[in-house]
Amino acid sequence: MSGCCGHDAKFDGVSDDYKRRLWIVIAINAVMFFVEMGAGRLAQSQALQADALDFLGDALTYGISLAVIGASIQARTNAAMFKGISLLLVGLWVFGSTVYRIFYTEVPTAEIMGVIGFLALVANLASVLILMKYKDGDANVRSVWLCSRNDAIGNVAVMFAALGVWGTTTAWPDLVVASLMAGLFLSSAYQILTQALDERRAAETSQCELDN
Repeated sequence: MSGCCGHDAKFDGVSDDYKRRLWIVIAINAVMFFVEMGAGRLAQSQALQADALDFLGDALTYGISLAVIGASIQARTNAAMFKGISLLLVGLWVFGSTVYRIFYTEVPTAEIMGVIGFLALVANLASVLILMKYKDGDANVRSVWLCSRNDAIGNVAVMFAALGVWGTTTAWPDLVVASLMAGLFLSSAYQILTQALDERRAAETSQCELDN
């Protein structure tokens, strides 16, 4: 009965306030991609470059999330699935490039990693706080929250990696953190894809019941 009355419906992003917050977060992610990718290459840090790719992926997928707000359940789940697949590919790329770096290792510059990691952490914590009010919702909204949460976790990990590189003067802490971030990407991709598929099946079932 509650489902018929809409009590079980999840927030789908149709809110001017949510859209404004999403635009702000998109801008933060776009700027930080350029900052962190440049710093990652300069510092020879795999963890920083992995996190920079996450910033880019978030900026692009948040734009898609914004575009499909208010659209059909099929369009919204398609967007969520695209984001899930994108996270899957990023996770696989980070994992593969990290394995490569094991055999071709340069010690990253810990000081650059620490400074940029802290700057990225501030940016991501700001994004998390901006989106906190809307952390629960359909697969499309939920994927935005998961990506923002991943960023904050990833930047804390980068800070630890910088400390580890500085203390050991080896690249291993950087590579370990990059591997953990790859795992986080893959785990989030699974959650997003699973929820999107569940919502699509539920919508198809409801439509069949209405048709009958």
